[in-house]
Amino acid sequence: MSMEFLVATGIGWVTACGIYLLLRGRTFPVVLGLSVLGYAVNVFIFAMGRLWSDAAPLLIDGTAVADPLPQALVLTAIVIGFATTGFVIELALRSRHESDTDHVDGVRENDRIADSDAGLPR
Repeated sequence: MSMEFLVATGIGWVTACGIYLLLRGRTFPVVLGLSVLGYAVNVFIFAMGRLWSDAAPLLIDGTAVADPLPQALVLTAIVIGFATTGFVIELALRSRHESDTDHVDGVRENDRIADSDAGLPR
């Protein structure tokens, strides 16, 4: 099995887990899914710079050198992802405070059951 296949499979699994968490009905799994999906994108960008083994980080006498651009992009994406995660956590906490529930749509499960029993559309 090649290293490229293993990295691609790992990125696929992390992406699938992130999307699964994004589709949950509570705010914490959604925030966690956004973070996990961001990690998958970062690893994907990093892997797009090719997987080098025994490559020098600096140019020395014309030997193979690793591409620094994906590394710089991932470093920037990590910082932006951290700030975005903090902002989304603050939005989730504010939503929890305002609506008294942590459901993404702001409606509690008991309210849905009561509305369906009363014949109200939801």
